[in-house]
Amino acid sequence: MNKEKLIKELANELSANNLAIFAGAGLSVSAGFIDWKTLLQDLAEEMNLNIDKEESDLVSLAQYYVNSKNGNRSKLNHLILNEFSQNATLTENHKILARLPIDTFWTTNYDSMIETALKDAGKIVDVKHCVEQLSVSIHKRDVVVYKMHGDAYFSSQAVLIKDDYEKFHLTRNDFFTALRGDLLKKRFLFLGFSFSDPNIDYILSRIRVSYSENTKEHFCILRNVQKTDKEQKDEFEYRQRKQKLFISDLHRVGINTLLIDDYSEITEILKNVEKAQKRKTIFISGAAEDYSPYSRQEVEQFVSSLSQEILKLGYRIVTGFGLGIGSSVISGSIKYLTEQRLKIDEDYLILRPFPQNKEGKQLWSAWREDMIGYAGISIFLFGNKLEDGKIILSNGMQEEFDISKKNKNILIPVACTGYMAKQLWENDLNKECDDNIKTEMQMLSQENLGLDLLKSNILSILKKVK
Repeated sequence: MNKEKLIKELANELSANNLAIFAGAGLSVSAGFIDWKTLLQDLAEEMNLNIDKEESDLVSLAQYYVNSKNGNRSKLNHLILNEFSQNATLTENHKILARLPIDTFWTTNYDSMIETALKDAGKIVDVKHCVEQLSVSIHKRDVVVYKMHGDAYFSSQAVLIKDDYEKFHLTRNDFFTALRGDLLKKRFLFLGFSFSDPNIDYILSRIRVSYSENTKEHFCILRNVQKTDKEQKDEFEYRQRKQKLFISDLHRVGINTLLIDDYSEITEILKNVEKAQKRKTIFISGAAEDYSPYSRQEVEQFVSSLSQEILKLGYRIVTGFGLGIGSSVISGSIKYLTEQRLKIDEDYLILRPFPQNKEGKQLWSAWREDMIGYAGISIFLFGNKLEDGKIILSNGMQEEFDISKKNKNILIPVACTGYMAKQLWENDLNKECDDNIKTEMQMLSQENLGLDLLKSNILSILKKVK
């Protein structure tokens, strides 16, 4: 795969609420946690073994150590607890994944980075690290995190050694069943995962055999093999050939691979996925006490019609109850959804009414941050209000513009509606407008532009950026 195709595929699956994440150790290593090889290094030395020679089968190495202690795994449990229960700084990758509308995470990691990131993003998280938790659910949960190999705080129950893997189908088989179901229903992105885990190999192979050409395709991101300073050319080329064969084998079980040269590219990809996903939601900012050069009735009809056309293009709308504009956005949206027999819910329309009491007004800035955070495109209409008997510019629209700009939204101030929308165009965007939509934006800046032309130019912009 190439990056552009992967980003497009992931954004489409997010829109369909059909994307799941499978996180391996690589996702946590970048947060400061050690990998399995480093974890087991001292134990290998205790057994007079070279960890570099054993890294292809670390599960067996852990088993050898427990065997040497007559089945006592307390030291190994202690290592897991100490190394993976510590607090670490969330990575950008964790934060982006937590912000995305993903409701299913699977991991073989013992640490709590994923659930911490999700909670920080304001989500209700249902963590499953043992079989008993699979049959119960947290009320109104937003996301489920399946820790199929256990949790650091319960290290005595964690899947660590060969014995644990061999007994997995007896002791934790319900995780197999749940994962198999998700792999059939959703499309997975594997991150930081080496595919050396025998449990995953078992599941993927059984699905392939059972459903052959009807299995869903999944995605993974792997780094190209890197030549070390002391490595001979023929050794490096051998590892390259082996990686190519490995990728071909992943494709056999339904996993498409994107190869990258540096792990920082994962962050870039996730940022672009988030941007693409957000650009399917449009924030409409508007406030009008004075509707000139149009009449109030004309503007209300225009905003209602525009909202219907936006939904028809496949976008989602987010708005507050801006004076004279918000109610028309709502009525137009509800009219369209009702006529199309679609649910009136946040898949199509997100509403954020502004509290009007003194305490509530203190929360307006945070409310705007939350509201605009859903969107990747912002439209600004009019922008005036009545204060002390005079029509003045809307400072709320200025704040919403600043937040949208900070979030790198596509900005569409409709200057022909005057007031703050006109000022935003003249002060901020007139010289910075994207060439792809410059013709339409300049048309929207013409005075006394007819509302039909106004609407057609806005829709032309939205079709282009889509």
